[in-house]
Amino acid sequence: MKWRPIVIAGLAVAAVAGLIIWLQHARLVGHWLQVHTGTVNEPGPYYGFWSGFGSDLEELGILGAAGATIYSLVRKYNCHEPGCWRVGNHPTADGRFNLCYRHHPDFQGRKPTHELIERLHREHLERQAAIHSKLQEIHQQLTGTPGAAGDVHSPGAPAHNAQAAGDHQTE
Repeated sequence: MKWRPIVIAGLAVAAVAGLIIWLQHARLVGHWLQVHTGTVNEPGPYYGFWSGFGSDLEELGILGAAGATIYSLVRKYNCHEPGCWRVGNHPTADGRFNLCYRHHPDFQGRKPTHELIERLHREHLERQAAIHSKLQEIHQQLTGTPGAAGDVHSPGAPAHNAQAAGDHQTE
């Protein structure tokens, strides 16, 4: 059974019933609103409103702005999977989306373990090294110079630099 149409129909019937009751008792409801918003029994037009109920309009605006800010921050930092309210602190491979560990394709619904982090890091370094070596080959073919792919001091060797950094950390 679908609840949304039933709830919408119920709210519409309640709104129509409230409007009919208000119209039948318009004088009483109108006077009640005037007294409680401060628009009658005051010295001057709308003095009671602006010094009473109307002064709260600014507070409502401030609360609305704070609510919009909080909503924007939640939408920015939560998981981009529709309907998920977890914090998305794991970016996808292209960096467009932030996902929680349950929806990130690398984690397969489980929290990342130390072994998984090491494996993903190693795979990333291997991909970067493969890209670098392919670029070196293309550069050699275009310039016709002998390769510096095995050169230890080349500035763009990410695998060697990462390995050297890892060696220095373990010492």
